[in-house]
Amino acid sequence: MASESYKTLSIEFAQGIARLKLTRPSLLNRFDQELHTEFADAALALSGRRDVKVLILSAEGKAFSAGGDINMMLEANQSKTMRDRLSYEAKVIADVFGTLPFPVIAAVQGAAIGLGATIVALSDIVVACRGAKLADPHVQLGLVAGDGGVVGWAQSIGINRAKRYLFTGERITAERGYEMGLVTDLVETPEEVIPVAERIAATIASYPRAGVEGTKRAFSRLTQQISGPVFELSLAYEMETLASVELRETVTKMLNK
Repeated sequence: MASESYKTLSIEFAQGIARLKLTRPSLLNRFDQELHTEFADAALALSGRRDVKVLILSAEGKAFSAGGDINMMLEANQSKTMRDRLSYEAKVIADVFGTLPFPVIAAVQGAAIGLGATIVALSDIVVACRGAKLADPHVQLGLVAGDGGVVGWAQSIGINRAKRYLFTGERITAERGYEMGLVTDLVETPEEVIPVAERIAATIASYPRAGVEGTKRAFSRLTQQISGPVFELSLAYEMETLASVELRETVTKMLNK
């Protein structure tokens, strides 16, 4: 089994299946500077692999990802250089995961918040345990949901429901997400998530590449035509709000609590 080395995640390749796993359970797999950069790098590395037929995204520990790191937000609030880098990496993540020529399966064993939820919403297939929580609290911090949340949630559950949950940041269970279409495969326990994702991946990997790849490319074109300009606009708005006084005051109050 081939693998690539990172500090915050791992990637393994075997029999046409790539497995990308977030590996910092003690930090709830938060997207701080290091993970944000490595995830973008990993996305680019995956886009160049011609031996991959399907990708499984998973995470160690009780949370899939707690979302963006608060301290990173405060630092980016004061640094245009950092905001520019985060914007570039966000574009890489959204562009690559939107155009990979193979299906992406998210295996969600626990809470997926913020960017974690966005990655889930942008995936092609989502296996989640019933009680896992999903939410995008960007607006609660004074941020625009510009890292792909508007696109991913709207595509998964419809525009009006996406508005409902992005405007409020309210958490939903995977069971509720299954009812709305965000989750495609619902299991009872966290332990069942990976085996089910692996079975689906093995089925896809057993098929001839051309049929799967052509179908995925067609779906990707549909997403690009519908939401390409929307993502660019929402990300620009997010960078504006990331630099705002309101964001700094809101996050500082959270840290003081």
